[in-house]
Amino acid sequence: MNIFRQSQKLNWTHVLKINTCFISTYSNVVKDMTQRGLVSNITSPEIIEKTNKPTTIYCGVDPTAKSLHLGNLVTLMGLLHFHIRGHQTIALVGGATGSIGDPSGRKSERVPLSQDILRENVAGIERQIHRFFKNGASYANRRGFNDSTLDTREPKVLNNFDWFSNMSALDFLSSIGRYARVNSMLAKESVKSRLETTQGISFTEFSYQLLQAYDFWYLHHHHDCRIQLGGNDQWGNITAGIDLIARKKKKKDDTESESESKVFGITIPLLLTSTGEKFGKSAGNAIWLDEYMTSVFDFYQFLMKTTDEDVGKYLSMFTLLKEEHVSEIMAEHQKYPEKRFAQKKLADETTELVHGIDGLRKAKTATQVLFGEDLSTLSGDQIIEAFKTDRNRFIKLDRSAVIGSSIDIIASVTNAAKSKSDAQKKIKAGGFYLNNQKITNVKHVIEENDLIDGKVLVLRTGKSSYYLIQII
Repeated sequence: MNIFRQSQKLNWTHVLKINTCFISTYSNVVKDMTQRGLVSNITSPEIIEKTNKPTTIYCGVDPTAKSLHLGNLVTLMGLLHFHIRGHQTIALVGGATGSIGDPSGRKSERVPLSQDILRENVAGIERQIHRFFKNGASYANRRGFNDSTLDTREPKVLNNFDWFSNMSALDFLSSIGRYARVNSMLAKESVKSRLETTQGISFTEFSYQLLQAYDFWYLHHHHDCRIQLGGNDQWGNITAGIDLIARKKKKKDDTESESESKVFGITIPLLLTSTGEKFGKSAGNAIWLDEYMTSVFDFYQFLMKTTDEDVGKYLSMFTLLKEEHVSEIMAEHQKYPEKRFAQKKLADETTELVHGIDGLRKAKTATQVLFGEDLSTLSGDQIIEAFKTDRNRFIKLDRSAVIGSSIDIIASVTNAAKSKSDAQKKIKAGGFYLNNQKITNVKHVIEENDLIDGKVLVLRTGKSSYYLIQII
C-alpha cells in the first residue's frame, strides 16, 4: 500500500463547516483550530474521531537560530491547543536534522552550522519552548481553559540528536533507506523545485526527508505518537513519515489493526500578511520570541502595527479568545478604526501569551516611556525592569560618571549623539529630551533631582531615539 497515494491533501476548510455559536471551550481540537484558520490540510478526515480522545502529537523545529520567531508561533499555537485539551504534545528540536538543513521552501542550500552553534541554538530553543508552554498554560487558564476533569499531560521537549547520534551509515541504510522509494522522494515539491535550478540539490538535503520520516517513526514507536503537525511546506516530509511507519509495520507483520495503527498529518498555512510578506518579518528582520533579541516593547509594537485587513485573522490564530468574542472586538474596532482597538487587544493577548503577565506589564511600561508620556506615574524600578533586557536602548553608568556631568557629555557617552557638539546642535534645535521633558540649556548639568527615584535617566533625541540609563 502506497501511503503517498492514500494521504492526498484535503482542503479541510471545504471538508468541515462549523457554526461558531456551537464551539465550546472543550470542542474537538481539530474543529476549533480549523475555525481559527490554523488548519490548512489533513491526511485523513478520520483525524476528527482520533482526536476526540487524548492522543499524542508532535511538531519539529530545526535550531537554525538561538530563538524561534513570531512566524513559529503558528505551529506552537497548534501544539498549545492540543495541550490544553489533555493531549500529549511533543516539541522536537532538530539537533541532528539542524546540521543537515531542510530544503523545503528554499532555492539554495543552507550554510552549515558548527556543532558549537548548534548546541547553543538547541539549548536556547529548548528553554524557550518550555517557557512558552508554561506561559501558555497560565494564559489558557485565565481564558477559561481550566476544566479540572482534564488530565493535562506535561509537554515533552525532545532532541532528535539523541537517536541519530549513534546511528551508523549502515544503520541508516538498513533502518530507513531500505523502506524509501526514490521515485516518491523525487516527487516531493521541495526536491522538484530544486532540481529545476542550475544549483540542483545535494544528496545531504535530498536525504533530509528520510531523517524527518524516521523522527515520526521513532516517536510513534517509542512515544505512541499518532499525529505530526507542521507548516504547509512540510507536507512532503510528513507523508514520508506516514509511509515509513506503514512500511516498517508491514515488514514486522504487526498485529495492530489498521484503525489502531493509523497515523495522521496536519499542516498549518504559511502565514502571509495582506501585503504578501511573511508574518513576523519587519524590514528583513525577524521578530524573535526571545526578549533579549526582540524587546517586549518591539514585540508589542509589531503587533500594534498590524493592518486592519489582518488583525481579525490574527486574533483568531494567536489568542484563545472565543470566535464570538473576536467578532465583538472587530465590530467595535470598525466603529472607530483609528483607535486601533483590535490591534491593542491582539498586542495585549499575544504578548501575555508569549511573555507572560510580567512581560505584558513591561511592554506597557516601555510604551508609556517611549511614546513621550508622563513618567511621574512610573517608579525607577518599573522603568529598569521594563528595559533591562533591551540591548539596543538600555545602558548602565556609574553614578560618579553621571552626577555633575553636562548633558552633552552624557549624550555622547551613551551614543544619543555622535559627539558633544552634535548633542548641542540637537538641544538648540529643540530635539533633545530628558525624562520626556525638553532640554533647552546645552550645558545642563545632571543632578540627583534629575534622576527618577535616584536610579534612572531617560534620554530622547528626535521623535523616537531613546536611551534608558540605569545609575549604578
